[in-house]
Amino acid sequence: MSETPTNTLQYRVDGPDDAPVLVLGPSLGTTFHMWDRQIPELTRDRRVVRFDLPGHGGAPAQPFTSVAELGDRLLATLDTLGVQRFGYAGCSLGGAVGLDLALRAPHRVASLALVATAPRFGTPDEFRQRGVVVRTNGLEPMARTAPEQWFTPHFAANQPAIVDWAVQMVRTTDAACYVAACEALAVFDVRAALGSIGVPALVLVGSEDRVTGPAEARTLVAGIADAKLAVVPGASHLAPVEQPAAVTDLLLEHFSATGPETSGTLAVPPPVPTAAPVPAESPAPVPAAAEDAAEAPAARPDPYEKGLGLRREILGDAHVDRALADPDAGAFQELVTRYAWGEVWARDGLDRRTRSVVTLTALIAGGHREALADHTRAALRNGLSPAEIREIVLHTAVYCGLPAAETALATVGRVITEETTPPA
Repeated sequence: MSETPTNTLQYRVDGPDDAPVLVLGPSLGTTFHMWDRQIPELTRDRRVVRFDLPGHGGAPAQPFTSVAELGDRLLATLDTLGVQRFGYAGCSLGGAVGLDLALRAPHRVASLALVATAPRFGTPDEFRQRGVVVRTNGLEPMARTAPEQWFTPHFAANQPAIVDWAVQMVRTTDAACYVAACEALAVFDVRAALGSIGVPALVLVGSEDRVTGPAEARTLVAGIADAKLAVVPGASHLAPVEQPAAVTDLLLEHFSATGPETSGTLAVPPPVPTAAPVPAESPAPVPAAAEDAAEAPAARPDPYEKGLGLRREILGDAHVDRALADPDAGAFQELVTRYAWGEVWARDGLDRRTRSVVTLTALIAGGHREALADHTRAALRNGLSPAEIREIVLHTAVYCGLPAAETALATVGRVITEETTPPA
């Protein structure tokens, strides 16, 4: 273990100092101890570096905003250890980090193993909904459902000590870091980039995984040029814990077959040489039309695409898809997307929480119940708590009238219950 600066991660190193390096990445809600049962075999001829996600396993609670940021923190951590090139194996979110590194830093990744991983995890709505539940209820709902998500029923019934260990891992995770990880996974999508991955990859999945199962694994194998599939029988999402021997054997076979990783100097592509300067000559006359074009201001970018992305992020894909599917409202939806979202919501002058407060107040004052329901969901995603939303309704009772606030309270209460009730 070591002190952890804000741009690095908590880590542990095992194995010979001069051996090839293998980095192991954990799943959301776990610690690097999920790989404990692989360590004795892997460290026979490898230097194994394991890391914790922020706020997991006692690591400093320094939330990250994207999978790429997490990858940058990992590279900074490896830099402090003098590790330049390495093999990488990651589970679930840890696998997403591996995909990101293979795309953005392929000169550092010698070989890749993707365990219980997908190029896109579920839908953005699912992960943002999970974030709302955790903000409201803490991590107990996630801890309670972890065993059925991570293990087969047979394993859970016969290994109560391991199940209890898994539940405690989730309970002791920092809630804000867990929510940040959910937000990062909501926008993670590398499906279109898989063909750019040039490192050899093992895609390993449990046959009973209901989170990122064989279908997602086959998508990875189909998209990555040098990839092979390994399905582990009798394993669910945390295959390294549930079937440790099988996973260890597959990892050893893969990383041995793809060649030794090295911690030596990076084979960084050389910089592109600057073109030689062109000898000065008398400038040719510039046509008047070209002069006019040079003086004209740059065309203003169309805010529609930016607005559409922001609208989906805040209101959810399901809502936006329903709105855009109405054949009679095409022009209106384009107007809303371009100007309300691409122009106003996209401005930097107010943060999203504040914009949600303003929006809820305006909708209550106008009596717009359907839109109020939509923006109550958006406010929860933007970080407002149910208590804060109810305070907004109470405040509007004074300035917008008691009947408006009473009607709004019923709408807000219904949506809060729907959005924050943990899964059964």
